[in-house]
Amino acid sequence: MTDNTFSIRIRNGVARNPIYRFKNPLNIEISKTDQVAIVGPNGAGKSILANTLNGTYPLLFAEDAGFETGSGVDINSRMRYITFRDSYGSGDTTYYYQQRWNTTETEDSPVISEIFPQIEDQDFRNELFSLFSIDLLWNKKLISLSSGEMRKYQLAKALSSRPDLIIIDSPFIGLDRETRQLLTELLERLIKEWGLQIMLIVARNEDLAPFITHVIPVKDMECMGKMTLSEYLSQSSSDTLPVLSEEMKRLMHSLPQSDMESEEIVRCDKVVLQYGPRKILDNQDWTVKRGEHWSLLGPNGAGKSALLSLIYADNPQSYACSIALFGRMRGTGESIWDIKKHIGYVSPEMHRSYCRHYPAIDIVASGLYDTIGLYRKASPQDRESCLAWMKIFGIDHMADLDFYNLSSGEQRMVLLARAFVKNPSLLILDEPLHGLDAANRCLVMQIISEFCKEKQKTLIIVTHYPEELPSEVDHTLTLVRHN
Repeated sequence: MTDNTFSIRIRNGVARNPIYRFKNPLNIEISKTDQVAIVGPNGAGKSILANTLNGTYPLLFAEDAGFETGSGVDINSRMRYITFRDSYGSGDTTYYYQQRWNTTETEDSPVISEIFPQIEDQDFRNELFSLFSIDLLWNKKLISLSSGEMRKYQLAKALSSRPDLIIIDSPFIGLDRETRQLLTELLERLIKEWGLQIMLIVARNEDLAPFITHVIPVKDMECMGKMTLSEYLSQSSSDTLPVLSEEMKRLMHSLPQSDMESEEIVRCDKVVLQYGPRKILDNQDWTVKRGEHWSLLGPNGAGKSALLSLIYADNPQSYACSIALFGRMRGTGESIWDIKKHIGYVSPEMHRSYCRHYPAIDIVASGLYDTIGLYRKASPQDRESCLAWMKIFGIDHMADLDFYNLSSGEQRMVLLARAFVKNPSLLILDEPLHGLDAANRCLVMQIISEFCKEKQKTLIIVTHYPEELPSEVDHTLTLVRHN
């Protein structure tokens, strides 16, 4: 294969999706041997560029455009695109909030054996199934897969058609350290043994896998062109991170807040959670007192999100468990709205369920009423509070933008503002920094720390990255995976 053999070539291409246009013509040449990452901050246009390269958003004009291999085969038939929006998998409009916790009641939830593509070549099928351990997933429902299992299923499905190039959007989101390493090793094996070309889309430099050879930076809807990894790292090392201003700190502490008198915030006694033969939680005890700041840790599949779903009363099994919230036993006459009005909450499941066309400020306002979507008009006072929190998160300019059309990272910032909008007594953050670039991660971590400085505020935070934990965390509960 010669040096001028390209898998993708665009010269002076004008690319556009129905909403966004790149500011400069696209000039991209990607050799068949390049392993490329598209890198940039939230809202920069990374996914739009990827969808342009894979043909989802066609070029309006180009002096020369080719998606071809050395044999002249159209790469659009030899390319696959996978996007991971949260720890559960890629988003879709059919998903509803709490669906994951109702999985045993969802009779039409497909089983992997029912939806996996047919493969005629038995030798190739056996190799693919062995590489991804598909046999272990064969009789599982799609909705019940863990984060790592979902990655394996999605990759195996994409590779079943034997593509030359696979584009993976946010490959490591929601994965614990061990699973991230296993996924990296798997992708390296596919490159070496199958000759696969891989393109990653990431929001931060830490997610640049070791097999990446070239980077295409994207910023503010401008594509900077391909450069080597070393060239990119030398240019990006001096990036400055934001600092939460004293003005924003004063604003945080001046806004209306929820106040709960109880000294005991959460108490779980011998909690058991089981789906079919699989036990998620087994006689789990946990007590959280007012003003404590907890980290909830453990590998993928250990039950962290499941435990939080019981506490927040999103899980139908919550009323079968011995759980007290704010000093009151579950099932003694309180409504779920009584439970939730003192809690701010964000989770991957909540993010995935918000595939809807609402103004961003309405998404934030829905946190005042604990609904998925806004079903009442926010009062002027409530709207003012929403705008104040959006300003703190640096997203007040997005107030009237369509949430659905924001990037995944921008959506996460809106949902974080939604969690804080009540200035709650208990703040539950399940992987709050999913998909955020370095600047937004830095800002959100400072906001969380500032929240913890209020003496009566209680925090529960889940993360797979120890460096994301605020220094104010003073208690830790670590769960283990049972099977």
